[in-house]
Amino acid sequence: MIPLDAVLAYLLTGSVAGFFAGLLGVGGGVVVVPVLTIIFTGVGFPAREVLHLALGTSMATILFTSVSSLRAHHGHQAVLWPVMGRMTPGVLVGTLLGAQLAAMVPSRALSIFFVGFMIFVAVQMIAGLRPKPTRSLPGWPGLGLAGIVIGGIASLAAIGGGALTVPYLIWCNVRPHAAIGTSAAVGLPIAIGGSLGYVWNGWGHPGLPPGSLGFIYLPALGVILIASVLMAPLGARMAHRLPIKVLKRVFAGLLLGLSAKMLWSLYAT
Repeated sequence: MIPLDAVLAYLLTGSVAGFFAGLLGVGGGVVVVPVLTIIFTGVGFPAREVLHLALGTSMATILFTSVSSLRAHHGHQAVLWPVMGRMTPGVLVGTLLGAQLAAMVPSRALSIFFVGFMIFVAVQMIAGLRPKPTRSLPGWPGLGLAGIVIGGIASLAAIGGGALTVPYLIWCNVRPHAAIGTSAAVGLPIAIGGSLGYVWNGWGHPGLPPGSLGFIYLPALGVILIASVLMAPLGARMAHRLPIKVLKRVFAGLLLGLSAKMLWSLYAT
């Protein structure tokens, strides 16, 4: 049986992640990973696997949410499918390698990487940083290599990769609208490769809680998905009514606070 307070916490996590995903276009993983780490620690999951379970479960949520995001951007003709196709093989390789590396790294060391990445995302939001378009898109080898790097980092941080893919494509002289749409499409192979990697590397791992599929905790996944799917449309509607610049700074502060709490929960045990 899953404790009622844990179910309520999963619902709240999915609601917040879905709302801000619709409002700001950010991947829910930046919220899901630190909150699940705190929840999993509180319910007594094995300390050495807490972050791995949070990362795997977060990546699995992206597997579902990326499909709806991709469809929406495709409907607006904002996806550069040739670019997505050339990046996909590298992305799949990168995500599988990233998940394997994550499984080998202790939770506490992995948490340092995750928090560092969250600081990077928060600074991007607060400062509104975007690279200047100074070069053109490379061919197959260049896009494949970019896919490996983006996929590896995205898998380690359990995100859809938008914080990396969008700046990279803008740097390669892709229009921001198309860069965002193509990034949403690239998020699907990231989620596929990352989810398979976390299932494979966690399969048969001793000490995982009942309901785990490798490093994916299915009860949390189901509840978070329901809540996030319901709240994402509300966030999208509110995007046209709320001060987005102020909210981005508030959200960046939330990320930093959650990351600090996550570190405390890991290092205090």
